[in-house]
Amino acid sequence: MATRSRGTTALLAAAAAGTWLLVVNVLGTGQGPIWRHGPIWTLGALVGVSFLTAGTLAWRKHPRNRVGPLMMALGLAWLPQQLLLHPGGPLWALALCGMWAGVACHLFLAFPTGRLGFVSYRVVTGLAYVAALVLPSAQAATYLPLPLPLRHFTVALDASSWQVTVLISGVVLALTVKRWRQASVAQRRAVAPVTGASVVATITFAGDRVAGLFGPNPLQVPLSLVMLGAFMAVPLAYLAGLMRSRMDHGRVADLVVRLSRRERRETLRDELAATLRDPGMIVGYWTADQDRYVDADGRPVDLDPGPGRVVTRVDQGEAPLAVLVHDAALLEQPLLVEAACAAAALALENERLTADLRARLRQLAASRRRMLQWGEAERRRIERDLHDGVQQRLLSVAMTLGLAEAGTDPGRAVPLIGEAKAAVLAALDDLRAVSHGIHPPVLTERGLSGAVKELAAVSPVSVTCDLALDEPLPQSVESATYYIVNEALANVTKHASASKAWIRLTRDGGHLVAEVGDDGVGGADLTRGSGLAGLADRAEANGGKLTIDSPPGRGTVLKVVLPCA
Repeated sequence: MATRSRGTTALLAAAAAGTWLLVVNVLGTGQGPIWRHGPIWTLGALVGVSFLTAGTLAWRKHPRNRVGPLMMALGLAWLPQQLLLHPGGPLWALALCGMWAGVACHLFLAFPTGRLGFVSYRVVTGLAYVAALVLPSAQAATYLPLPLPLRHFTVALDASSWQVTVLISGVVLALTVKRWRQASVAQRRAVAPVTGASVVATITFAGDRVAGLFGPNPLQVPLSLVMLGAFMAVPLAYLAGLMRSRMDHGRVADLVVRLSRRERRETLRDELAATLRDPGMIVGYWTADQDRYVDADGRPVDLDPGPGRVVTRVDQGEAPLAVLVHDAALLEQPLLVEAACAAAALALENERLTADLRARLRQLAASRRRMLQWGEAERRRIERDLHDGVQQRLLSVAMTLGLAEAGTDPGRAVPLIGEAKAAVLAALDDLRAVSHGIHPPVLTERGLSGAVKELAAVSPVSVTCDLALDEPLPQSVESATYYIVNEALANVTKHASASKAWIRLTRDGGHLVAEVGDDGVGGADLTRGSGLAGLADRAEANGGKLTIDSPPGRGTVLKVVLPCA
């Protein structure tokens, strides 16, 4: 099928070129012998044929890209210019002989996507089309018997054509240089041959127009030859780019060999970057637990890479596997990117597993570090509470009993002993409060289900409970779940503006699944604030995972999955 398609494309290109030459010869019949500068006529014919042929091939290969139709349009618009190379060319050909220049300006500024991406490009292209139609028409009008005022106007307009041509050519050159300086390495490599030929063609076109002001001179023929050669080089450079893209596909086979033999020590990212010729490529691997893409070291990958970069997703079946953050120029070769990804699929899967492990280790290390910091802060809080509360009350008890012991009046000792007893009871209350922060007694007394029901009962928001727990759980899981549910209900009260909430506890195989939801304002985000991040750290420290579904205006559902086997 591929061979048949290439054969059909070649036949269409040959037919288009033959038709173009036939039209030129038919329209040129009766115009006398070919102009004395035979090479100029030949080069002119080759320019038209090359643009038409290359445009046909480009349109067949990339039907959604406008470069092919623009090249074909330029080849057709070259017909009037070619007819003027015959002596005594028709007047209509003179009036239309500049249209090719407008199409050329459009092509040069729109390459390689075929689209004018900036307003400045559209403005310059529009002016080029106007000039290409108006200025040659004014020149043709000077040969007509016009009224004197109109004749003066057309002559003045024709006399100013060289200034307009030089000005538009200069602006096109400036925009081309600016685009080149802002392009990435991959973009420059993709457009270099065509851009170089178009720059030379634009400069020589303006120079040929200026040289024509001085009448017949030795510079005219060399400039015309160079200009025509440069314009003919544009479609030839584009065809060379198509051939180079076919050679690029051959590098995919080398990639398969390198990955299978493990001959090189570079990472998979380096291999893909070398194959696709994009040094700045980033490869992100999907981690289901974190619901995001990470690089080979486990760091998150930004999926909004900025201008000039795009993201291509690589899937394995229907499951996400990886993403490539690469230069936008590679969008012109989607089959190359797809082939490289298919060739590296197995290596991508292996790298994904490694990256997932590294991401988990990095996340676990960060969670443990934060938990250690939290534990140190809690230790200092307990120390402070004991020092400022229980210790001071016990010192007060000792002093009160000392006064009672030293006194000689039994009537005075009784109140002092009562005061000491009250202080001891208060110290016991302080100790209970401190111990509650370490391990809530209600967990020991009533279990997780009873403790959660007590939290729901004292919550200011109406809370319904669905607790399907029949078997005992490890103490660490009960404690972590209790504190997470407690903090989640506190967040509902403080931030959600909810009218109702619910708690659901279930066992799914070897995991405990806890959900706390509400009908509040939503918009909760794990990345903002320390409260939710602390809950996530507590879950991860116990080998679990915490997720939040909180669309704005549609409530919040906090879900925790903890291993309890």
